[in-house]
Amino acid sequence: MFKGSIVALITPFSDGKVDRKAFKEFVDWQIKQGTHGVVPVGTTGESPTLSHDEHRLVVSMAVEVAKGRVPVIAGTGSNSTEEAIHLTRHAKEAGADAALVVTPYYNKPSQEGLYQHYKAIHDAVDLPIIIYNIPGRSVIDMSVATMARLAKLPNIVGVKDATADLARPLRTRVEIGPDFCQLSGEDATVTAFLAQGGVGCISVTANVAPALCAQMHNAWEAGNIAEMARIRDLLMPLHHAMFVETSPAPVKYAASLLGKSTPDVRLPLVPCSEPSQIIVRDAMVKAGLI
Repeated sequence: MFKGSIVALITPFSDGKVDRKAFKEFVDWQIKQGTHGVVPVGTTGESPTLSHDEHRLVVSMAVEVAKGRVPVIAGTGSNSTEEAIHLTRHAKEAGADAALVVTPYYNKPSQEGLYQHYKAIHDAVDLPIIIYNIPGRSVIDMSVATMARLAKLPNIVGVKDATADLARPLRTRVEIGPDFCQLSGEDATVTAFLAQGGVGCISVTANVAPALCAQMHNAWEAGNIAEMARIRDLLMPLHHAMFVETSPAPVKYAASLLGKSTPDVRLPLVPCSEPSQIIVRDAMVKAGLI
């Protein structure tokens, strides 16, 4: 259903507000560069510090600009099941193609709690749902067994796997089957993830290297392993640079070097320090982006 290079969109700000013009232009640029799908208001889009009105606005703008050219997978997760249902309903009404629902953070539900959380969203809104499993930020880790249980529900269609456990996609494929859409959430390990049964990546790096990321996935799809490996190696310093400080500060600084966004992030995040800016700039140069 979803595959290839799918960008976890930044949310540009201007004077502390969502920069509507910059965001729309950014989404259009991504699609024209070859990106295979867009994810508004994920972690990279600073969803934790957007108001509900801003959240809905960003999803609606992404759908408006995409115009069906690529899928729009709206971030709609929350550690409140009721809030996640509310955001998923809006994504459906706005015309999004799917919802990306992060595992509930901070309140640490059990595996049964995770199952019931996703089932409640599934039952409330008729929209394909991609589970976002990211233990590094959410603290909890959804087990393969719980994911297999959820995959029996018709609208639970896949996972964004940010565990960095490269045995996980193969175990998941064997347990659930090849039709379950496995998307990597870790840029640096994406090619290994594809080899282990994945079909794409929801990428931070694609914000600033959309053409290269798309070309890498296209090469994999075409069986051109040499070209995939060439781009993989070219992008590795950039993958590292995008997380030299808490994301999305580095990627927003990188986008600012391309004239696509200000480097501004919302508190409690702060812009990249000068040493980190040097790392980001050097990686952009090495990748031929600036």
